Amino acid sequence: MSAGAACATADSVRRVPAEWEPQEAIWLQWPGRWEKSHETAFARMSSVIARYETLHILYASPKIKADARAAIRREGGDPDHPRIVWRSIANDNAWMRDNGPVYVVEDGRLRVQNWTFDAWGGAFGADVPYRLDDQVPARVAEAAGLPVEHVAVVHERGNLEFNGVDTVMLNWSVIGDPRRNRDYTRQQAEADLRRHFGVSRVVFIEGVPKGDRTNGHIDGIARFIDADTVVIAQCAGASQCSAEGHPTAAVFDAAAETIAAAGFRVIRDPVDGTSRYRGRTFDTNYVNWLVGNGFVITVGFDNPRTDAAAKARLEEYFPGRDVHVIEMLSSWASGGGVHCHTNDQPALPVTNASEPP
Repeated sequence: MSAGAACATADSVRRVPAEWEPQEAIWLQWPGRWEKSHETAFARMSSVIARYETLHILYASPKIKADARAAIRREGGDPDHPRIVWRSIANDNAWMRDNGPVYVVEDGRLRVQNWTFDAWGGAFGADVPYRLDDQVPARVAEAAGLPVEHVAVVHERGNLEFNGVDTVMLNWSVIGDPRRNRDYTRQQAEADLRRHFGVSRVVFIEGVPKGDRTNGHIDGIARFIDADTVVIAQCAGASQCSAEGHPTAAVFDAAAETIAAAGFRVIRDPVDGTSRYRGRTFDTNYVNWLVGNGFVITVGFDNPRTDAAAKARLEEYFPGRDVHVIEMLSSWASGGGVHCHTNDQPALPVTNASEPP
């Protein structure tokens, strides 16, 4: 740990634990009518997660719960697994990373932050509902017995990466999007982020990968794997984005330069293949992974070569954890992967983020 990081930890009264620290549970919102095609991937994710820690599954209606239980059984899982907790909490979508809570430790106690959610600035159309999603963090806090703090800034948890010590990393193109926060400045954002998260460093990248309707969530671009190291996607090989002058490659490369200049060690994770799904071609970007207690799950692209190589790389990034690659092209075609669908709740007491988990 750097001297600056040590000082930040000592001085901060607030801290957002890193994802690799011990977790109390993982939460997800089961797909309803908007994302019905994602159910198989959700069933597989649920069975994996329940092997390692508590999984809270939110369902918006009795029919959705029945469909969820049937899907889990169909994929060889047990919907009555003792680590699965079913929660009747109304919601609108299956992307709980974004509308769900941000968990903050303050003076040794866990609390929930409810940042305002408006369905990604309306990027998916004015007919996409979000009123119920915006209420989910408060409902989760109530269910978990935690205090809740409402934050009057529109933002999504998928655009926040924490090293657990002193830094938050995010894409300015998201929080600074005028569809989300009109007339919001970097100076205002940095002050808000420092205050709400107790960080001493705010690292902004900028730019929108081609076709990214979230406006460039950080969890599809750059991820912390320890307090001092960031893994960043890199266009290479047979990927579409490796073409000369491709805007996605420019975003990834600029992010790597910015994050290295901020003092972090950078590892580039190759996006070096493609996969076809329902007439569309997608690059094999694996950085949208989820880290849990003893495991990692990443999106699979039904490409044996790149899936196997990604699994091997993740085993190096997170030694001692089981790595699972789950095909979820239906989800990816809709805009995200396993990290986008899940929301991890830290455990207390938490360990220092610079120590091995």
